Amino acid sequence: MAYDLELDRVAETIQKEKAQTVCIQLPEGLKPKALEIVDELKSKTGAHVLIWAESCFGACDIPHLDVDLFIQWGHAPWITERRT
Repeated sequence: MAYDLELDRVAETIQKEKAQTVCIQLPEGLKPKALEIVDELKSKTGAHVLIWAESCFGACDIPHLDVDLFIQWGHAPWITERRT
Protein backbone atom coordinates (compact mmCIF):
# COMPACT_ATOMS: atom_id res chain seq x y z
CA MET A 1 0.00 0.00 0.00
CA ALA A 2 1.31 3.44 -0.95
CA TYR A 3 0.88 6.40 1.36
CA ASP A 4 0.63 10.05 0.42
CA LEU A 5 3.04 11.68 2.85
CA GLU A 6 2.29 15.13 1.39
CA LEU A 7 6.00 15.87 1.04
CA ASP A 8 5.34 18.83 -1.27
CA ARG A 9 3.10 20.32 1.42
CA VAL A 10 5.74 19.63 4.08
CA ALA A 11 8.42 21.29 1.91
CA GLU A 12 6.18 24.33 1.40
CA THR A 13 5.68 24.61 5.16
CA ILE A 14 9.43 24.37 5.81
CA GLN A 15 10.04 27.14 3.28
CA LYS A 16 7.16 29.29 4.54
CA GLU A 17 8.44 29.04 8.12
CA LYS A 18 12.03 29.64 6.95
CA ALA A 19 13.03 26.64 9.05
CA GLN A 20 16.73 25.81 8.89
CA THR A 21 16.64 22.77 11.19
CA VAL A 22 13.70 20.38 11.02
CA CYS A 23 12.99 17.20 12.95
CA ILE A 24 10.69 14.55 11.54
CA GLN A 25 9.00 11.86 13.61
CA LEU A 26 7.59 8.79 11.93
CA PRO A 27 5.52 5.85 13.10
CA GLU A 28 7.37 2.53 13.09
CA GLY A 29 5.92 1.42 9.75
CA LEU A 30 7.33 4.48 7.95
CA LYS A 31 10.80 4.48 9.54
CA PRO A 32 12.27 2.34 6.72
CA LYS A 33 11.44 5.26 4.37
CA ALA A 34 13.05 7.88 6.63
CA LEU A 35 16.20 8.43 4.55
CA GLU A 36 14.16 8.81 1.35
CA ILE A 37 11.94 11.38 3.10
CA VAL A 38 14.97 13.29 4.41
CA ASP A 39 16.65 13.31 1.00
CA GLU A 40 13.54 14.66 -0.70
CA LEU A 41 12.93 17.36 1.90
CA LYS A 42 16.58 18.44 1.85
CA SER A 43 16.62 18.67 -1.93
CA LYS A 44 13.40 20.72 -1.98
CA THR A 45 14.23 23.07 0.90
CA GLY A 46 17.94 23.04 1.75
CA ALA A 47 17.00 22.55 5.40
CA HIS A 48 18.94 20.32 7.77
CA VAL A 49 16.49 17.48 8.44
CA LEU A 50 16.87 15.26 11.51
CA ILE A 51 15.12 11.94 12.09
CA TRP A 52 13.69 11.18 15.53
CA ALA A 53 14.32 7.44 15.65
CA GLU A 54 12.96 6.74 19.13
CA SER A 55 9.54 5.23 19.65
CA CYS A 56 6.50 7.30 18.78
CA PHE A 57 3.37 6.78 20.88
CA GLY A 58 1.28 9.55 19.39
CA ALA A 59 0.99 13.30 19.25
CA CYS A 60 1.79 13.70 22.94
CA ASP A 61 5.18 12.02 22.40
CA ILE A 62 7.08 15.05 21.11
CA PRO A 63 10.83 15.18 21.77
CA HIS A 64 12.27 18.36 23.24
CA LEU A 65 14.89 19.37 20.71
CA ASP A 66 16.37 22.67 19.61
CA VAL A 67 14.86 22.73 16.11
CA ASP A 68 12.97 25.34 14.12
CA LEU A 69 10.19 23.00 13.05
CA PHE A 70 8.95 19.61 14.18
CA ILE A 71 6.89 17.45 11.81
CA GLN A 72 5.14 14.29 12.91
CA TRP A 73 3.33 11.78 10.72
CA GLY A 74 0.52 9.71 12.18
CA HIS A 75 -3.02 8.56 11.58
CA ALA A 76 -4.68 11.99 11.78
CA PRO A 77 -4.19 15.11 9.66
CA TRP A 78 -0.73 16.56 10.28
CA ILE A 79 0.12 19.83 11.93
CA THR A 80 3.41 21.60 12.47
CA GLU A 81 4.70 23.17 15.61
CA ARG A 82 7.10 26.07 15.44
CA ARG A 83 9.92 25.77 17.99
CA THR A 84 11.52 29.11 18.83
